[in-house]
Amino acid sequence: MLLSDFLRHVLGATGTHVGCEHGVCGACTVQIDGAPARSCITLAVQAEGADIRTVEGLAPAADRLSPLQEAFREHFGLQCGFCTPGILMSLDALLRERPQATEPEIREFLSGHLCRCTGYGSIVKAAVAAARKEREERGHA
Repeated sequence: MLLSDFLRHVLGATGTHVGCEHGVCGACTVQIDGAPARSCITLAVQAEGADIRTVEGLAPAADRLSPLQEAFREHFGLQCGFCTPGILMSLDALLRERPQATEPEIREFLSGHLCRCTGYGSIVKAAVAAARKEREERGHA
């Protein structure tokens, strides 16, 4: 069973979307032990014992968005929302690892995600704003 199917159909984590089913579009991106991974090309058994984080686990509390989610809301970083969970999971991993990521680095990192509704401008703007906020909160402005 694919990890995407296990997450969606067994665990009910339907925020993990399946687009291309070939690992190309990025909609199914989750984090496995903190690293972005395509759940549509990962067998569930391969993730046994690993820490799996889906978009459902991104917010720090049920009534509060993560800084990245908040930046997406503020900067209109989504349109239809289909690709958004995978993009959020990738960007969350990037910004945790590299809060000083620059706009060109963010654009390069997003090159593995396909979004049909946006020109990525608002997504990048949101990621840059979230990175800035992360740096400020860590005292590395």
